[in-house]
Amino acid sequence: MLSLLTRWLLGSPPTPPHWQGVPVSDISFLAIDLELTSLDVTTSQITSAGWVSGRAGDIDLDSAYYQVVKTSSSLEQSPVIHGLTADTVAQGCHVSDVLDALMPFAGTHIWVFHNARLDTGVLDKALRENGRSLDNIVVLDTLKYAVYQLEKQHQVLPPNSATLTVCRQRLGLPLAPAHNALDDALATLQLWFAQYYTYNGGTKNVTIDDFLSIHVAKCKKMGKKS
Repeated sequence: MLSLLTRWLLGSPPTPPHWQGVPVSDISFLAIDLELTSLDVTTSQITSAGWVSGRAGDIDLDSAYYQVVKTSSSLEQSPVIHGLTADTVAQGCHVSDVLDALMPFAGTHIWVFHNARLDTGVLDKALRENGRSLDNIVVLDTLKYAVYQLEKQHQVLPPNSATLTVCRQRLGLPLAPAHNALDDALATLQLWFAQYYTYNGGTKNVTIDDFLSIHVAKCKKMGKKS
């Protein structure tokens, strides 16, 4: 397990005190998915956002959130991949409304993404552009966990072996709808609970520090710089 000093030296904030030593089974998770105009973090804009929360393998469907976001950027492949047309996006909300809805979960939930680097990169940019900031969020990446497990078996990862769909199939989860932010968030949360079970096996008392130590979770600061 990484010490607090080691994590500081690596440039990551320490685990927030309210998560330290808490069993993963007692932690609330918020799976988040953003549909984007492109895969370029520096220019991509959010076209829709979805999230849902859960704890100890139970998913709270009443917490489900979905919102289309207005953007002036080119939609590029979004109409094909996500089904979001220019007319639909034009009727969406401002991205600041999504940020305001999301920010209250920063201290109460650990955030789960599949490919956190992309989504948190775009989210960080959106927060900065809208004068908002978040400190010491714990972000967990189901893609990184999948790669962590695959690297135990392969020196070179098979092509497309860490996509959300393939990761779910490998753990026996059913085929899920794809390319809708809420559907993908729900699929990601289900995947995380399945991954946690494969790590935990129902026997260990695992804390979030166990996942920080294998680099599939990370403490982050996002948004406006002080």
